[in-house]
Amino acid sequence: MDFGQFVSYIASGTVFTVGVTLIALPSGLLVGSILALLYVYGGKTAARVMKVYSTIFRGIPPIVLLFILFFAVSKGINLSAFWAGSLSLGMVSSAYQMEIVRGSLLSVSGDQLMAARAVGLSRLQAIRYVVLPQAVRLAIPPWSNEAAIIIKDSSLVYALGVPEILRRAQLIGASSQRYLLAYLSAAIIYFLLVFATTRLLELLENKLTIPSNP
Repeated sequence: MDFGQFVSYIASGTVFTVGVTLIALPSGLLVGSILALLYVYGGKTAARVMKVYSTIFRGIPPIVLLFILFFAVSKGINLSAFWAGSLSLGMVSSAYQMEIVRGSLLSVSGDQLMAARAVGLSRLQAIRYVVLPQAVRLAIPPWSNEAAIIIKDSSLVYALGVPEILRRAQLIGASSQRYLLAYLSAAIIYFLLVFATTRLLELLENKLTIPSNP
């Protein structure tokens, strides 16, 4: 096997790595955003429940949750290793993304919510049209960090047998005895994925930034 085939084999696992990321990150954002809204606007009881949720899922190592969902829960619903790993990472990410969105919501002045209500908007409309657009802009920088974390944590699904980048690097390293080259190739691919993702989000952040008055 020449060098090009060597790297190509490892890079083919990128499809699974990107797939895991595209499931875990948006699902974590969706769940995390809903939970953050409940945390901030749902009252004291909801806030306590959300705090417990955040504490539990941020306190469990992702690999442990992967094993619980795959080896215990998924057997009853015939969940594949790919989906078990992706959804597990999404659950963990939802706790972190909840805190990101919650912090962004709290960063928007409460006076703006009151002003929106004063001009006739309902509470839900005020949150949707006044608070959320501003919170989204504030959430992009920390969300960019979370995206990078998810891409790197996607390597954990190799423990379930998913043939993503790290798993392929492990297999080809073992078959060729060229472990250093295999793992360095995997590291470079992960770096490129993280760099491209964070760069795109940085461009989005710059596009959504409101220019200051001269």
